[in-house]
Formats: sequence, C-alpha cells, structure tokens
Amino acid sequence: MSLGWKLFAVFLAFLAILATVIFVAFRERTRGKTLAATDRAGQQAQDARVMAVVFSAIIGGMVLTILVAWLVFF
Repeated sequence: MSLGWKLFAVFLAFLAILATVIFVAFRERTRGKTLAATDRAGQQAQDARVMAVVFSAIIGGMVLTILVAWLVFF
C-alpha cells in the first residue's frame, strides 16, 4: 500500500471523528430544546455529554497526528 492510500485512510478516520462530533452536537441541541429552562440538572448533563465527545475527539485527532507523522517519516 502506498503512502497516499495510507494518508487517505487517515483522512477518512478524521472525517469519521468530525462527523461523530457534529452528529452528537446537533442531536444534543435538538434534545436540549425539549428541556425546561429550570431543569439545571438536565442542561448540565447535556453539556457534559457534548464536552465528553468533543474532548475525546481532540484526543483522537492527536492520535491521528502521531499516526500521520509515523507514516510520513518512518
């Protein structure tokens, strides 16, 4: 497998992470519209779910960066 195909596979993995974050963020936003304005616990749980996905995606992006460096330089 050539370097181009390997980098293309990493790019597809990046797109998968990005799509997951966007999907979860919009799903939580839609669910958030049904919450009452006084439901602080529900709002905090919603925020926690979105932040967990975003921060795990950041870690996934860092892993992909290391993978790209390894593919290119080794």
